[in-house]
Amino acid sequence: MKIAVATDGNMVAGHFGRCPEYTIVTVDNGRVQNSIVIPNPGHEPGFLPGYLAQLGISCIIAGGMGPRAQGLFREKGLETVVGVSGYVDEVVKAYLAGNLQAGESLCDHDGSHHDRGRHLCSWHNQDRRAQ
Repeated sequence: MKIAVATDGNMVAGHFGRCPEYTIVTVDNGRVQNSIVIPNPGHEPGFLPGYLAQLGISCIIAGGMGPRAQGLFREKGLETVVGVSGYVDEVVKAYLAGNLQAGESLCDHDGSHHDRGRHLCSWHNQDRRAQ
């Protein structure tokens, strides 16, 4: 099994598509075998589900992800776990133990924001206002 965690350094990133990188964790018999960090190849609508499926990913963990993206991942047979925050290692351990506390997506999407060139994540908009 391979898990892709949206990451920003050693923390789970707030938005799956716009994170700087992904930590890819390979799990065998319930134990982490290895992990690598890959850069985010880009945030184009519909690209990441196919790309990550080709890498053999079966589960995505992130702070936030829009409903359209979650649907695209489901179509590829990938599980999505959102509303997660914390250190990547701790989150992966909790997921493998079956006690990861997931919740509402930390990203508030309306489902069509990418087509209009707007992004509605509260953390992203706060970053924009601070610039």
